[in-house]
Formats: sequence, structure tokens, C-alpha cells
Amino acid sequence: MSVLTREEAQTRAQFLDVHRYTIDLDLTAGEETFDSRTVIQFTATAAGDTFVELKPATLRSISLDGQPLDPADLVENRFPLTALTPGAHELHIDAAMSYSRTGEGMHRFTDPTDGETYVYTQLFMEDVQRVFAAFDQPDLKSVFELTVTAPEGWTVLGNGIAEHRGDGHWTLAPTPLISTYLVAVAAGPWHSVTTEHAGLPFGIHCRRSLAPHLDADADEILDITRACFDRFHEKFDEPYPFDSYDQAFVPEFNAGAMENPGLVTFRDEFVFRSAVTDTERQTRGMVIAHEMAHMWFGDLVTLAWWDDIWLNESFAEYMGYQTLAEATRFTDTWVDFGVARKGWGYDADQRPSTHPVAPDPAAVPDTASAMLNFDGISYAKGASALRQLVAWLGEKDFLAGINTHFARHKFANATLADFIDNLASATDRDVHAWADAWLRTTGVDTLTSRVEESDGTWTPGVDHNGSRPHRIAVGAYDHAPDIHTGTDRLVLRERFEIDVPPSNTPQPRPGRRPALLVLNDGDLGYAKIRLDAHSWETVLTGLSGIPDALTRAVVWNTARDMVRDGELAPTTYLEAARTHLPHETDLALAQGVLAFADTHIAGRYLTPEHRPAALATLTALCRDLIRRTEDGHNPGLRLIAVRHFIDAATQPDTIQDWLTNGTVPGGPELDPELRWRILTRLAVLGATDEATITAELEQDPSATGREGAARCRAALPTPEAKATAWHALFNDDSLSNYLFTATAQGFWQPEQVDLVRSYVPRYYPEATRLAARRGPAIADAAGRYAYPAYAVDTDNLNLGEQALKDKALIPALHRRLTDQIDDLRRALTVRNTH
Repeated sequence: MSVLTREEAQTRAQFLDVHRYTIDLDLTAGEETFDSRTVIQFTATAAGDTFVELKPATLRSISLDGQPLDPADLVENRFPLTALTPGAHELHIDAAMSYSRTGEGMHRFTDPTDGETYVYTQLFMEDVQRVFAAFDQPDLKSVFELTVTAPEGWTVLGNGIAEHRGDGHWTLAPTPLISTYLVAVAAGPWHSVTTEHAGLPFGIHCRRSLAPHLDADADEILDITRACFDRFHEKFDEPYPFDSYDQAFVPEFNAGAMENPGLVTFRDEFVFRSAVTDTERQTRGMVIAHEMAHMWFGDLVTLAWWDDIWLNESFAEYMGYQTLAEATRFTDTWVDFGVARKGWGYDADQRPSTHPVAPDPAAVPDTASAMLNFDGISYAKGASALRQLVAWLGEKDFLAGINTHFARHKFANATLADFIDNLASATDRDVHAWADAWLRTTGVDTLTSRVEESDGTWTPGVDHNGSRPHRIAVGAYDHAPDIHTGTDRLVLRERFEIDVPPSNTPQPRPGRRPALLVLNDGDLGYAKIRLDAHSWETVLTGLSGIPDALTRAVVWNTARDMVRDGELAPTTYLEAARTHLPHETDLALAQGVLAFADTHIAGRYLTPEHRPAALATLTALCRDLIRRTEDGHNPGLRLIAVRHFIDAATQPDTIQDWLTNGTVPGGPELDPELRWRILTRLAVLGATDEATITAELEQDPSATGREGAARCRAALPTPEAKATAWHALFNDDSLSNYLFTATAQGFWQPEQVDLVRSYVPRYYPEATRLAARRGPAIADAAGRYAYPAYAVDTDNLNLGEQALKDKALIPALHRRLTDQIDDLRRALTVRNTH
């Protein structure tokens, strides 16, 4: 397939004005293909040649201005349009297009629970070509008018209000000017909950088999939607620019969600069919807010080329967390950001694949390279930079600049230069210098606290390893006894702001040095933090006594980074978790610390002979948390502890008893998620079999149940199970994206390194061929989930480094392997350091 280059896009944008797409989709043509008929009205500004993109199963006919063209002229995904004359043209294309099982283009899914079928589009980047012919680049915006023929009993959703004309024929209201990648259709026998807000129809939709679970949460979802909608209208001068707001929870979705105007699609794991924590509900709320922010930043004003993807994602990431905190009951969203998202950004920014938040245009020459930038830098680092920018400019000036941006570029496209100019118009501060320092550089600065004591005073200092300017808060904490518990706690003596590098000589402060000095207190900055030795000793004994969850997040991130950098023994981190998590009240912190301890420390950073002791520490910690929550006052913390107790179990007896009895003593009762989690762990430990997995699947024949069964079967510690799973992964191209992921998750287990050692050298060539055959979505899954992460040895490292030289690697897999191999190199360093 030919990928679109930036140069080609710029040339075509100067050559064409695209006015309208009239698209007719027939979804009744069978299970393999659907019919797609497209009329494109456009104007050529000069005489010349260009091309239109499409990826058909069969191109039946194509004509330009009434004259038939030869379908055989289609080369890969491009059809040439030659000798165009200046003026108006009309292109007609009739094709059969293939349904997808990988979440790209028009994805088709049949629900095993009830046999109902659903289809939906995911057209991001360059997958519109899988659904209809298009001049596929973001700066050729157009009006889209769709009609859809669907089976009787189906509902069709789209970017605009849908009207059923009878006999399965649906028309969607024409869109305003939008980019090709934002067109959306979702069709099937949806279960829908509809309402109206601010004069617009609102709806939420899911598969029928999930109806009871959506209904149970409908009020919460719609309340958050309305609250964020109203809050955005307080922030933004431009009103919501589309005619309706639907949110469809769709199956086997690759991303968290997609910001299609008027029809946001979400992965339907957000329709919770099992118990979840309040933090997980908060995450769903954040995604709702994030995607709604895109209606303005991304949909109303769209990037001109993919080097500015951060303009979409960083803004929506920042606004998602901030608006949810302002408008809903989820007021502690930035703690979750600090724990769950910021580490993603820090990690990505220290790998060989790092890139500036706003990369140089030359670094994004085509769509294949652009796709690689959807990472922790474009989301978490960019949002962190914006958060600091808002603190620096003040929200009033920041929003004034944003509203100028919307007014100048609505229903059009904009660049980084446009964005910075618009921000600069609202402030006297040097926004251009800020952008150069924060958006065009790579890497993470490190700030280390330093304290000098003298004659009843103390002077704070900062050692700065890096190049960016920072303005951060510093928290000084003292010991104080807790009269209620008799234990030691920490109280805030003072919080003050400093510039790094300092704008003047630090002044002595009265009194003794504090017990703990925390740089970046409140987590408004983006930098790795290191504590002075005195403060670190306080942390080891008193971390749980720090009063503010955001400050605890900063300190836990410090410990996490120190482990990753080989500066802190992994066992010391585990001991800190064992000491302090039993007193933790913030669910996001508890979940983040346990996840890092389980996946990274016990799974990779400790050698196999030390893993059992680490797991014993984790199970003891989780047992403490379970005991602490016996009174039912914190069910979310109890659920987190139960999950991690299962994952860390080294003996099957306790969790087998839970499975047999259908409950954890004292609760919770086992829902499907917990049952499959236990069965997966039993499979890893060799304490279950195929018959038990099949029986469980009969009890839960849902799509999630099928994934659970695939994960369990791949986790069984037998040569036969591993051979079967490997064949499914690398030879069975009918495996959907979700079943592929579940099978890969089960295959590699830390306890089974010796059993699967022979598969490590097979992975690289077979993954390379698979990626080339099945495309970017499966390539990403193969690099993310099917990679032999637990083979922490130099043989795997050498194989991986050699594989990266293979020119047959498609970019999506190359990027994933680059990151995996760097993580492997880091794991080996940590093991060799301690």
C-alpha cells in the first residue's frame, strides 16, 4: 500500500477544493463485504494530475464527469486522475469493500451471547479508504452526506441526525465541513438510551447483550456528559458545532475512544459488566470529557498535517482531566493523571523513540510515521506542558488565546504556528520562547533537592540536570504525632514557588530544616524528581503520612523512576509498598503502586529466583488490605487488593476455594471478571485444565468470556497448549484483534520462561511476517502483547537488536519493538545493578 507523504498532501491541497461527498453504503450484501458508492464533487484549481484513495475488495466502476475510467488502473490504494482541467468535476465510484476483524475501516462483530451482528467505522489516519473512496488528508475538509441500507431491525448512527426512511434505508444529515478521518457510521440492533440537552438530541448506545449494564450506569454517563458539555460552553465562545451528540460503546475497539463529531465511539469495556473501582469510573468520565473537548480542538479546528497531532491529543488530555475535576464529583482526577498517565510520558520520553511534543515536520514525512506519535509524549507530556502553561499564563489568558484560535480557524485547519500566535495575542508573556523550550525538545529534566542548614535557618536549593525552565511548588513538611492513632504523620509547614534555573539567589528561611522537602509539590511540573538524603529517609518511614494525595503521587513516581534508573533496589520499593499501602486512601495510588510492583518489579526487574519472595510480599500486602476493608467501608480498595492477590498467588488453594465458593470470604461475590482472573492464574500455576475452561465458557459465553477462555488456554503450562496458542497467533489470520490480544496475554508468563524459551527466537521473524500480512493494528498488538517481555536475558536482547535492522519491519511493529527492546535493556541493567 502507498502511504501518503506530507509533500503529496501539500501539493494536492493546493490543487483541489473538495466540496461534497455523497456516500451510499449497503450493509446487506453479505458477511464478507459491503457495497460502497461514492460521488465526490470537487474543483481543480489548475490543469494537472492527482489521485483518489480506496482499498476495495472489488472496484466495479469509476467515472469522471460522466466518462468511464478503467478500474484496472487502480494501483495498490491509489486511482490516478489525469489531465484534469481547471474547474468543477464529479467523480463516481462503485465498489465492494471488505469488512474488518482488526478494528480498522468497517469492523464487523457478531456477539456470541445472542448472535446479533454490529458494524462500525474507525477511519483514523488512513482507514477511510477501507470504507469509501476519498481524497484522504485532514486539510481537504468537505461536507459528507451519507445514506445507509441496513438489515431490518438495525439502527444506524452517524455524524448527523439519522432518519429511518423505511425498509432499512437510513439518511444521515449532511455534516458541516469536516476531515475524512472523522466520518463515522455505527449500525446494528443497538440498545439506546436517549435524552435531550441544550436543545440537542443526546444518546448512548451499546450491544443488546450489555443493555442491563448500560442502563445501570446511564444516569452517571449522561450526567457527566451534560456537566462537561455545559462546562465547555462556559470556557469556549464557540458553541458546540454539530447537530447531535451520540456516544456508542462498540465491540473490539482498538483505541480508548474516537472523537468522531456527533458520534463518539468508545471501547465497550466502559460498559461495566463486573464490579469496578471509583477510579475506573473516573477514567470513563475523563474519556468522555476528553472526547468532548475534541469537538472543538480536533473537529471544529483540525490539524493541517499529522506532525501537529499533539494539538488534538495534548489539549483534549488536559481538558479531559481539568474539566472533569471542575464539573463533576471526580475532583481528584490529577492524582490519577500523576500515577497512571505521567509515568507513560516519562517512560516514552526516555526511550530511543522519543520525539518532541511538536516534532519537526521533516520527522513526520508520511502517514506511517505519523501513526507512531500516538504515545505518552503526545498525550501525557503534552498535557503536562499545557498544564504548566496554564499555570504560567493564567487560565483567563489561556482561554482567551484558545477562543481566538477557534474563531480564526473554525471548520478549517491550523498549525502549531497558528496556535502559538493565537495564544501570544492574549498575553504579554513570551509564548514563542515557551514553545521552543517545551514543545520542540526531547527528554526529561531531573530536579534534585538540596538543603543547607546554618544558625537556625535553612536554604532550599535545586540541582538541575536538563535545559528547560521550570516553575514549580516546593513543599516543606515536618513530623507531627497523630493524636488519634498515635502514629507519626507529616504536616505541611509551608509551600512556596521557585523558578528553575533560579531568577535570584535563594534566601535562607527561618527555623530548622524540614523533615521532608518535596520539589514539584502538587505535580504541576514535568520533571523527574530526586530527594535529598534526609528527605528520602523521611519518605521511607513516613510516606503514608504525607497529607496530600498529589504529593504522595510525586513521591511514589520518584521511587518508581529510581528503580527504573537503577538507583533504588526493587526490593526497597516493595518494602515501601508493604509498609505504606495498608494506610493508603487514594485508589489510583494503590492501584498504580501495586501494578508497578507486580508487572515490573516481580515480573521483570527481579530474577526468577527472587520472584517467589516478591510475590509473597505482594500477597501479604494484599491480605492486609483485604482485612482492613472487611467492614465494607472501602469496596474499591478491597477490589484492587483482591485482584492483585489473585495475580500474585503462588499457590492455588486460596483462589481455588474462592472460585469454588463463588465469593471471597466477606465479599465480593465473584463476577465474570474475577472468575476469569482466577482461572487465568490457576492456568499459569497448572491448577486447571481444558475441561474447566470449557465449563466456565459455557457459563459465560459472552465476547469477554471468549477472550477469557483464549487467555486461559494460552496460559496452560503444557507444550501442546503453547503450540496451539502460537499457531493461533501467527498463522490463524481469522483471529480478531481482541482474541489475538487475549491469546498473546496468556502465552508469555514469568513462571513459564523455560517452557517457552524455544519460541523467543521464533517471535521476531514470525511477528515481522504477521505484521506485513495483517497490517498496523495487529502489528501493534504483536509488538505490545505478543512480545517475549519475560525473557530478560542477553540472548533476547541480541535477537531483538538484530531484528530491528530488518527492512521488512513495518513502522508500527518497528516502533513497538524499539520500545520493548529498550525496556528489556533497562530491565537487564536493573538486575545487574542490584
